[in-house]
Amino acid sequence: MITAKWFKQEKNLLVALAIAVVAYIGEHSVLEMGQGAAMLAAAALIATIVLASMRVAHHAETLAVKVGDPYGTMILTLSAVAVEVIMLAIMMSGESSPTLVRDTIYAAVMLDINGILGLAALLGGLKHGEQPYNDDSSRTYGVMILTAMGISMIVPEFIPDAKWHYYSAFTIAAMIALYALFLRMQVGRHSYFFSYSYPRTEKKLAVADAEEHHEEESTTTSIVTILIGVVLIGVLAEFMSAFMDTGLKGTGAPPAIAAIVVAAISAAPEILTALRAALRNRMQATVNIALGASLSTVILTVPVMEAIALYTGQPFIMAMSPVQTVMVMITLIVAAINLNDGETNAIEGMTHFILFATFIMLTALGL
Repeated sequence: MITAKWFKQEKNLLVALAIAVVAYIGEHSVLEMGQGAAMLAAAALIATIVLASMRVAHHAETLAVKVGDPYGTMILTLSAVAVEVIMLAIMMSGESSPTLVRDTIYAAVMLDINGILGLAALLGGLKHGEQPYNDDSSRTYGVMILTAMGISMIVPEFIPDAKWHYYSAFTIAAMIALYALFLRMQVGRHSYFFSYSYPRTEKKLAVADAEEHHEEESTTTSIVTILIGVVLIGVLAEFMSAFMDTGLKGTGAPPAIAAIVVAAISAAPEILTALRAALRNRMQATVNIALGASLSTVILTVPVMEAIALYTGQPFIMAMSPVQTVMVMITLIVAAINLNDGETNAIEGMTHFILFATFIMLTALGL
């Protein structure tokens, strides 16, 4: 439960609450001060949201440690997706780009697979050499990501505008069906796909390290803190969206900047968790986090946002651009080759990290 000790530990959330109050009081004054002030305010709110999301991720990781894999990484990825969906829903209610949802999902996949997994495999490979994991997980994630992105972000290019709502409803049903079966596999008879038996001594060290950091936090406290954090992030995202719209207006900045911000905020906690796991030679957790986050982003964000579009009667662009389609295809092909043997190494990590650098360069060029 919430106690005096909780207030001391959750000072980041208290700071975020204070900043939310300041933003509420001073929103109109900041907007009247012009683009410079608006961008500074947006940057401050982005940093605040990252701090709050780190606390959400910390408590999600606490729950994850207690329940173990595959439930643990599922909790981590779902908490990140919840943050992303809330931010997207709020930003789409304003004067946002009609491609914001598409660009955010694309950016999240590039960040998760090429950024997080690439950097983790690179650093982990340099430290430990070849790092083992269960290749059943990578194959399952890969085919699910390809199917989900194909249905929701490639096929829509060929759907007539007059019939978008029919396909949108189909997409919602398809994503729910895919996730329901995947969830049953992940926590049911195929749960062993997403776990790996590490040497006994290493497992003991991992469990001891986890207990040292999380033993004092109760399950109830973690759940309550996650809920408080998610609500607070939603409030902060609303002000951030308003400041960012004003700050970027007329600057010629790439339209995908807002999408990258949303994807980076939701992935920030995952980056640290995945890197820690790789450096501790626990690549299975890294694979589950990176690929699981990509799949969850597509398979959960799409139906929620499509439902909002159907409810409001305002469709948005989901079909990826040719450049985005090519980058996704290259990424998934490279991942299928690299993650097919049950071991990662620094070379495989570098190939993905170079693809991530390519994504950043293309975004900077406005592509």
